[in-house]
Amino acid sequence: MVKSREGLGFSKTSSTSRNSFKSLNVLSPHRQTGLSHGSQKSTRGTVWVSETFTSRQGEGKLTGSETFFIRTSGCNLRCWYCDTPYASWNPGGERISIAEIVQLAIQSGRRHVVLTGGEPLLPPESAQLCEQLQAAGFHLTVETAGTIDRELRADLMSISPKLRGSTPDATAHPRWNALHQQRRMPLDVMRRLIDRSTDFQLKFVADSPHDFAEIVDVADRLQVAASDVWIMPQGSTIEAMDQAMQWLKPWVHSQGFQYCDRMQIRWFGNRRGT
Repeated sequence: MVKSREGLGFSKTSSTSRNSFKSLNVLSPHRQTGLSHGSQKSTRGTVWVSETFTSRQGEGKLTGSETFFIRTSGCNLRCWYCDTPYASWNPGGERISIAEIVQLAIQSGRRHVVLTGGEPLLPPESAQLCEQLQAAGFHLTVETAGTIDRELRADLMSISPKLRGSTPDATAHPRWNALHQQRRMPLDVMRRLIDRSTDFQLKFVADSPHDFAEIVDVADRLQVAASDVWIMPQGSTIEAMDQAMQWLKPWVHSQGFQYCDRMQIRWFGNRRGT
């Protein structure tokens, strides 16, 4: 029996959060570990977790689905606009056994589970975690940048290829600029992840019209249908998304792609646990 604890169980949710989110259990982040930014120390049978929470899926094919989210900590990329720096640029959390994570998902009462990050495929244990979540009867979405190949099958493989414009500044972050460029677009890995999974979506973040040509090129090279390509604006406020929508949405529709709003920001604001 897994005991409820801060950042994991549901008994610690504040009355303010309960009133604000009603049926949604917004959970606290896990404690800091002090592990390195680029990788994780592997401990067999456990995964480094930043936070777990229940919310509604705000992006892509399953928008609106009540979902249990598992956010791993640690990432092999460094997008300059990353909206979860606490799982990438400044990763924190704690190691949790796979059995305990599955039990928390069961306790959430949700059918849909999202494994996200950071980069959720960074730990080798991610394949075992995915297998056990599906064995428990969950519909599993894996949200990944598609840079790491693991022998796993998702019900929905949600791949977010990182475009050139996502690269951090070379002067401020020379090491991560080089590593990010080197790692960000292994199309062969993305294709294998797609082929293993029941369903998939490509989810691009567009920061400006300069990204359009690269989006089309990547979709063409992966040989995916336009209906499986989702484009969302870079931005963490409603105002920024509304402004970007004016130039982005017409282009998306002209290409036959799907426009992907970030509904979690419209519903809850840009905050953790949503």
